[in-house]
Formats: sequence, structure tokens, C-alpha cells
Amino acid sequence: MTRHTDARPPMADHWWWRPGWQPGTRFLTFHFTFQNAPEVHRLAAAYRTALADVAGLDLVPDRWLHLTTQGLGFADTVPDDEVRAVLAAAATRLAALPPFDLTLHRPETTPEAIRWEATPTAPPAAVRTALRDAIRTVRGTVDEPDGFTPHISIAYSNTTGPAGPVQAALDTVDASPATTHIDHVDLVRLNRDRHMYEWDAHTPLPLGQ
Repeated sequence: MTRHTDARPPMADHWWWRPGWQPGTRFLTFHFTFQNAPEVHRLAAAYRTALADVAGLDLVPDRWLHLTTQGLGFADTVPDDEVRAVLAAAATRLAALPPFDLTLHRPETTPEAIRWEATPTAPPAAVRTALRDAIRTVRGTVDEPDGFTPHISIAYSNTTGPAGPVQAALDTVDASPATTHIDHVDLVRLNRDRHMYEWDAHTPLPLGQ
């Protein structure tokens, strides 16, 4: 008898502590956020429902949906005057970039998360480039590497285990794509203390103004 095995990489715990992180750590980073994105909320609700009974997942509620864009630094290492200077430099650069639409459809399973890869990729990448230029101008260096895949996670894995049940749940969803309008990027003060990326709002920066 032939035994079929799942060729997908297994799920892994997303919440291990990366270098520099521990309970109580706060990190300044730029996100696209989706508090006012009803189409994204519709699509997210469909996938949260499908994934609700899959063990080992932390499902992301609407208020914490985000597209990670560019980190600035740990909050206790970036002086307030540098934060203000980065925001001013970024605002000038972002004024030259127009607002844009992003579309999400079917999420993909990665070892640590279930996520949508947002399209088109060029507009959010241009925002990230502008932010990196602003940070480099003020701070002299940018900590994060150049590689960038715009994505939005609907769930994070909190354990190890097979990916098959996750994919099976995703395959049950029949939902139309969601498109949302992006007209700003937010600087937020991020934490991951409770198996979720949560934040305090710091400063929104508009596009095209």
C-alpha cells in the first residue's frame, strides 16, 4: 500500500522571542492598518470562521490586521528628536506618492502564519523605499534588509504540527477578493506580549499630500 504524506512544510511556533525582544518590549514600526476597511473585514471574517476549529492558531481580529512595512527601531533606542526628524523626512517623500488600491484573495500557508500576499506589490514597495530613505537620511542606517513581500496575516501558528488541516480549512472558503484603498501609512508602537501584534497609534502619514 502506498502511503501519501503531506509535502507542505510543517507549522512552527511564530511566537519565539527574536533577538532584542522580550515581554514588555515596544518597537516603533510603520504599518498599513485596516481598521476602516470593510471589504478586508468581510474576507477576514470568512477565513476566521473556516480556521476557528483548527488547533494551534491565533486568529487576527480586524483591529490588528496589518501590513508590516518598515521598522524604525526599539522604542527605548530611538530618541524623540530622531523620531520627529524621520517623520518629517518621510512626510516629504510620501507626499510624492499617490494613494493606491490593494487586493487580497486567497491566503497562503507559511510555516509560521497564514497570510494574503497583497497585490499589486509596487505601490507598497515604493512607500517602503521612501520610508527607508527617510530613516537612512536621519539615522545613517536602516536595520532591516531590502527584501519585501507585502502581506497581511489572518492567523499565526502557536505550535508545531502538520499544515494539512490548515490548508483543508482554507480550501472550504469560497469568498470573492477584497479591495481596499490605501491613503496613508501609520507609525505605531508595537508589542507582541499576548500572542498578537498589538500597538498604540503614534503618527499617521498621508500619501500624495
